[in-house]
Amino acid sequence: MASALARPAPPVTASSTHVLSRGRRIAIWALIVGASVLGFASILTTWVNRQMLDNHAWENASTQVIQSKDVQAALSVYLVNQLYDNVDVAGSLEQRLPDNLKQLADPLASALRQPATTGAAAILARPRFQQLWINATTIAHEKLVNVLENKTGHGIDTGSGAVTVDLRALVAELAAELGLPGAVVQKLPPGTGVITVMRSDQLSAAQTGVRGIKILSAWLLVLVLAMFALAIYLARGRRRETLRNVGFAFIIVGLLVLVVRRWLGNYTIEQLTSPAYRPSVRDVWLISTSILGQIGAASILYGLFAVGGALLAGPTRAAVALRRLVAPVLNHQPAIAAAAVGTLYLLLVLWGPTHALRKWWGILFFAALLAAGTYVLRRQTVAEFPEAGEPSPELAAPPPHAG
Repeated sequence: MASALARPAPPVTASSTHVLSRGRRIAIWALIVGASVLGFASILTTWVNRQMLDNHAWENASTQVIQSKDVQAALSVYLVNQLYDNVDVAGSLEQRLPDNLKQLADPLASALRQPATTGAAAILARPRFQQLWINATTIAHEKLVNVLENKTGHGIDTGSGAVTVDLRALVAELAAELGLPGAVVQKLPPGTGVITVMRSDQLSAAQTGVRGIKILSAWLLVLVLAMFALAIYLARGRRRETLRNVGFAFIIVGLLVLVVRRWLGNYTIEQLTSPAYRPSVRDVWLISTSILGQIGAASILYGLFAVGGALLAGPTRAAVALRRLVAPVLNHQPAIAAAAVGTLYLLLVLWGPTHALRKWWGILFFAALLAAGTYVLRRQTVAEFPEAGEPSPELAAPPPHAG
């Protein structure tokens, strides 16, 4: 009994006494739900801005696309079709055959179509041909972005011109590799292998959409973080629980992004693509939405950290035991604690698992959050375990002088 009375009572925290009004609880939940919806929209606009409108990201994606075996197979079919549609292959063979075999030109041309497709797939696996594809798609993307951002300045605004991918060089190289005469290759029509990405009558609406995406991707995230911060600020006495709910909101939004990415990709592949092209379209979809998947996974990771921090500050036995374990260092050796936390964070930054942790603003932002969390945790351990790590009075007393 005496030991029980001597043991200090646990501190009375604001969370155990403060009761939020009904109106404030509604406001907090409205902020969390609203921020979650805007957060989902922010992720989509950020993905478009970082992957679809960024030339460097597009070039990386084009490199991955052309290295896909399924894409190479689908592209080889397209190139051979373009070659047969624009070149008289049978006529070219007839000119090169002896007089007694000229009647075989048409059957030979038909028979060579499948081997030509197989040969084209092998040709597309070569680095030189892959570079032709990368150059063609990168130039087309750069032109598209310039038009959408209205940077051309030479009359290509909203009423004239079209954005195209010019694969004519690939068709010409393929024809040469298949042994067609150079004169035939030089006579390829100008539109051979040209894919129209956007027509002139679509540019005005697209430019408006891009301007909106640029603005939203820059400010939506700021608004979302501000709304979450306001919700935590208003939840005085219930901030730990609110932080936990914010963490769950991050997790739910991240999971929703991953689910939508998978569902939309499956719908596009199954409903809008012919079976022959589904493997290649699937590869293209996964590559072109890779950053979207990374952002969704990052949102889940951030949410797990927030929930973990809230649980660490909570009343569960495991959390209390963990706080008691770290209390001696946090309470009486804060410099060592700060060095340990800083070292772990430095290792995390060097790893760079998310885009934000590879940017200066993200590194500073999360460093500030980590420092604030460590400070709040130290305040809690000082209040809960004020004597943790302190030397006993016997050890602290100076030794008696020798008589």
